[in-house]
Amino acid sequence: MNLNKENIIKITGILAFCILFFSALQNMKSVLNGISTAFSYIMPFITGAVIAFIINVPMNFFERNLFPKSKKLKKLRRPLALAITLLIIVLAITALLVTVIPELISTLTTLGERIPSFARNANDRLEELFADYPVLRQWVAQLDDFDWNGVIKSVSGWLSTGLVSTISIAGNAVSGIVTFFIGFVFSMYVLMQKERLGRQLRLILYTLFSENRVDKFYEITSVSSKTFSSFLSGQCLEACILGLMFAVVMSICRMPYVALISVLIAFTALIPLVGAFIGCAVGAFLIFMQNPVQTIWFIIIFLVLQQIEGNLIYPRVVGNSVGLPAIWVLAVITIGGRLMGIPGMLVMIPVSSVLYSIFREFIYKKVKTRSARVKKMFGVIK
Repeated sequence: MNLNKENIIKITGILAFCILFFSALQNMKSVLNGISTAFSYIMPFITGAVIAFIINVPMNFFERNLFPKSKKLKKLRRPLALAITLLIIVLAITALLVTVIPELISTLTTLGERIPSFARNANDRLEELFADYPVLRQWVAQLDDFDWNGVIKSVSGWLSTGLVSTISIAGNAVSGIVTFFIGFVFSMYVLMQKERLGRQLRLILYTLFSENRVDKFYEITSVSSKTFSSFLSGQCLEACILGLMFAVVMSICRMPYVALISVLIAFTALIPLVGAFIGCAVGAFLIFMQNPVQTIWFIIIFLVLQQIEGNLIYPRVVGNSVGLPAIWVLAVITIGGRLMGIPGMLVMIPVSSVLYSIFREFIYKKVKTRSARVKKMFGVIK
């Protein structure tokens, strides 16, 4: 190797990187703390970017359809589209709270009244059921003598010792509210000036990197944006339809907690595949506390509506916009849930869909370079 100026710079860069990497491994705790601190500083802007992306989906629709042929009112399209989108979101949240909160309070009050009698009835039934088993009957009878006051005192003592934790949780809640507020303000600036910010980003990227790399970057971001937008809008519409179906059917069957269970199922249906079953479990428990027989009918109704939603509504509403085969959807939901819980389930599907699309395009390009026999085998046209 010739030790010219270019090679010396490369060797120096490699040595510097190795030294920094070794130092980072030796001080991993400090590095992680530094990353956590830096992430806390940029978290409001990440939150703002997420909010801007979500609001931008319905905002684009209104912006395209408001005064499409009027050049004089062109400048008013974006502010009006943003105002209409925010108004719809506020009205939806308000309607949700007005519908759910009174129903939730009533439900908790009813459960508080019914649980003691339900527990006594269950105790009596167990005594009758295990009458022929003295050991089990003695164990059930001991439930009446259980020291609930001692449990309450223990819980009270635990709560008093956990005051510091409570203050810490309150501080985190305040920090979360501040982060959300800063992120919301940042998102408004992004939405109002997205073209200008886009031009500035393009200028920076095309200045610093080669055209091919920047073009590839924008190709990937375009696919990502379309996939995430389609997934978000389709999932929300599908959840609303499913919740409305439950509200109608439960009202016809005169079941209790119609509004609460319908909203709960619609909300949990945002989690692909498994979300609605969580709402079903909670709804079945609520109905069981009031009328055990109706619980069976509720589960039957849920299974029927879930089949209709899964086989008819979901493919038509969401369609193939995500473009990920069902077997991979199940796999990425499982992995995302293990890694990041519910947020991981929501994020992993569109992320995996983007990766799947990019990898599929790469494979198709490679197949086109193979022999005519291979092209014919996979139906690839020249």
